[in-house]
Amino acid sequence: MAISTPTRESLVATIKETIEKKSVELLHVQFVDIEGTLKHVTVTADQIDQVVEGRVMFDGSSITGYTPINESDLYLDPDLTTFAVLPWTEQEGYSEARFLCSVKKPDGSDFDGDPRNVLKKTVKRAKDQGYSISVGPELEFFLFKTDENGQPTLDTQDKGGYFEPSPKDLGEKVRLEIYKALKMMGFTIEASHHEVAIGQHEINFKYADALGSADAATTYKWVVKTVAQQFGYHATFMPKPLAGENGSGMHVNISLFNDEKQENAFYDASNELGLSEKAYQFIAGLMDNVKDFVAVTNPLVNSYKRLVPGYEAPCYIAWSASNRSALIRIPATRGAGTRVEIRCPDPSANPYFAFAVIASAGLDGVDRDLSVLPSVDADIFHMSKEELDARGIENLPTSLEAALDRFETGEIGRKTLGDHAFGEYLALKRAEYDDFRIAVTNWEVDAYQGKF
Repeated sequence: MAISTPTRESLVATIKETIEKKSVELLHVQFVDIEGTLKHVTVTADQIDQVVEGRVMFDGSSITGYTPINESDLYLDPDLTTFAVLPWTEQEGYSEARFLCSVKKPDGSDFDGDPRNVLKKTVKRAKDQGYSISVGPELEFFLFKTDENGQPTLDTQDKGGYFEPSPKDLGEKVRLEIYKALKMMGFTIEASHHEVAIGQHEINFKYADALGSADAATTYKWVVKTVAQQFGYHATFMPKPLAGENGSGMHVNISLFNDEKQENAFYDASNELGLSEKAYQFIAGLMDNVKDFVAVTNPLVNSYKRLVPGYEAPCYIAWSASNRSALIRIPATRGAGTRVEIRCPDPSANPYFAFAVIASAGLDGVDRDLSVLPSVDADIFHMSKEELDARGIENLPTSLEAALDRFETGEIGRKTLGDHAFGEYLALKRAEYDDFRIAVTNWEVDAYQGKF
């Protein structure tokens, strides 16, 4: 039986009913900059018609990577399916709500610098080839105590370990409130647990189409930070906040679904591993392009402190149907749940850009009919350099500078992001690396000041 899609008119009517029922007074009209940082314009609820008609304007010249001052007027076009009342604002006779938006130019066309529009182009590319993209991200985060001024410290709120319950896991109450808030905003939560590192946590939500998952990841980070603050903690999605501990990843599970047959294009029951030719081509595309897109999926100087041997994060380019030391893993589920998991991305990445380059790289493998290298089922972390070389296993870039060099000269970044977003992102990250390059760190002072 076909599932009916709500019409725009019915969505608007439902939104207005909710606004009245929940006594919504303020609407946060949200979008993201090129780093994936959430921004919003707040208007009163009696301006709902202006909002849903896309007539809320903002100054694009004040947003990182957007427009020059002489072309600064941009408009916010809300995705009506992202409307949600914010649970932490609800009280008797008052609440607030939000929309996530795409960005339009004054003539009504899409603004090329909007990350949401960038991902939409990749989704359309897949659609034109007869595929829908399904994505399920897994974002880890740390909880740190704050000082008397509310600023984050490096003191974690617990010393618990992987899957430990209370009393060692002191984050259970925080995660429970995050779960409640996300569920009230329409999320389906699948799992919640303490992660490997002290003070590290993970809450997994159900997969969705690529754009819906990017919206969910953006919302998730905002909710986690907001709820943690209410407990007096600072939640961070920084990849490696603590030396000597595991860092935080954003494993990305991705599948292609055949629109005509309405089935998972990665599954083939007749194959030994249950994988289709398209799945192998997609894996090959990821492996062939990963060095050129890792500057997007791992966008910080700090990202490359996580991608080192010994802390479970993949730093070698290989794939396996089971091996978690490989960059790309094929989880055991088959049938409709068949998927490819790429394990290098971290949660500081802009999810719209990250999902776009991952999907684009995989589709490139399909388009070029690439052949995948043999899987590696042994523990790569414990291989010698000679064995790695013999197997043809290469390293990911080891610094943001090296990643940006590949991003600039490779094809996948510009092809996926478009000229505007590509140029602005590259310039921003080059400047960030230059700031780091000339900074004098505590390590340097400790190592050199007394010695020389």
